Amino acid sequence: MSAILKRELSSYFNSAIAYVVFAAYFFFSGVFFYNYCVVYNSASLSYVYGNMLLIILFLIPIITMKSFADEKYQKTDQALFTAPVSLTKVVLGKFLGAFVLYAICSAIFLLYAVVISFFATPEWSVILCTFLGLLLFGAALIAINVFISSLTESTIVAAIVSMAVNLVIYMMTNFTSMISIDWIKNIIGKIDFATYYNSFKYGLLSATDITFFLSVAGLFIFFTVRVLEKRRWS
Repeated sequence: MSAILKRELSSYFNSAIAYVVFAAYFFFSGVFFYNYCVVYNSASLSYVYGNMLLIILFLIPIITMKSFADEKYQKTDQALFTAPVSLTKVVLGKFLGAFVLYAICSAIFLLYAVVISFFATPEWSVILCTFLGLLLFGAALIAINVFISSLTESTIVAAIVSMAVNLVIYMMTNFTSMISIDWIKNIIGKIDFATYYNSFKYGLLSATDITFFLSVAGLFIFFTVRVLEKRRWS
């Protein structure tokens, strides 16, 4: 699995993907940090985190779009199927490669907190808790988007569909307010990412919230393995 992880990270930095994602992530987070923390002299990163969620919805598909779609297009997926590792380890290697890149980008928030500490006293418990929530939120989206990438051989299609799915996930809270049927509203509420992410924003760690995001990530990693197994034996 480590070989797959190293190969995946290498492919990101040998192409423009890592640099485009870094540039976009750091640019938008920097703009939000300046506008909310520097201009208004605020020690809270809550607005920066909140606004970056929308940007993340579009950046994660750029990271994951080539995970399996490009392998299928280049016909190199056969090498993965015959590699001396299980498909589960292949998928985990791909997933972790994308997650590590995402985590490196997100680490900029810790730097912002350090900068704030020179001028004010930041709420480290809230900042670190929200940072953890952002990582878990991203891990769930990455697993979903890697699964989408395994369904097509077009990286463009994988990126567009992933962005659309991420946007639907982001807007689930709005859907519940528009639905009048209670049982449907309850179901959507149970899978609404915002419901489980909100606690992190207030510095509250909940086993339920952590389990939800890890379960979503694990479930879609499992789905991806099943898709690859079906393709290997077809």
